[in-house]
Amino acid sequence: MAKKILFWVLAFLITGGSAVYQRLTGPTYPKSGTASLAGKTINYKLERSHVTSSDYSVEIETNDPEIKGELYWRPYLNKGDFSYAKMTGDKVLKADLPARAALQKWEYFVKLQKGNEEVTLPGDKVLIIRFKGDVPIGVLIPHIIAMFGAMLLSTRTAFEVFNKKHNLYKLTIWTLGFLFVGGFALGFAMNWYAFGEMWGGFPFGNDITDNKTLIAFVGWLVAFYMIKKNLMPKLFAVLAAILMLIVYMIPHSV
Repeated sequence: MAKKILFWVLAFLITGGSAVYQRLTGPTYPKSGTASLAGKTINYKLERSHVTSSDYSVEIETNDPEIKGELYWRPYLNKGDFSYAKMTGDKVLKADLPARAALQKWEYFVKLQKGNEEVTLPGDKVLIIRFKGDVPIGVLIPHIIAMFGAMLLSTRTAFEVFNKKHNLYKLTIWTLGFLFVGGFALGFAMNWYAFGEMWGGFPFGNDITDNKTLIAFVGWLVAFYMIKKNLMPKLFAVLAAILMLIVYMIPHSV
């Protein structure tokens, strides 16, 4: 019993670590940082993902009414001139970045000025923000639970190989079940609400998020077959779990 509890705890820690890593390294995670202007440190947080149903209100807290700001944007990969808007407010500067259709992107940055000094946020590079449709909570939350439940079960299945009387078959079925529900049944719904298409991966497209789900699922299907036939079951369970972990290390929404 103690060994089983240990295996579940380790599986949970690995799953939690992969979730944090995926979130922090993803291209849609907000960009945070600090900038210095006229001897003053300014903290900022700029979004890299927004819904199509509203403009994105860019806000920079300066706590200095003498600091002025401008918001610049243009279509992603467009080398033309930037559109811009003056930011309003005294201690909190605000300007709206216009909404776009699903899957469309802006590249944007903020310029702050005080006297003869100026600084751009987030630095020398522009930010890219992608727009998506609103996903109902009733779809989003179960999708997240199912996907990380699949990762938890996958990792736990790998640890099961250390038991003499292992139960790889049952754990593999649970892993496949969670992965199918989260990645395909709910994944199709997520894609439809967010981007207007149910599947953007192979063979219809090259969406990395969809393709990595497919790769993980195929890997566990192979493991299921080998476990059922008792052909090196422990080896294939570990290989499928490693493949799943690699897939989860790829930043989400690349």
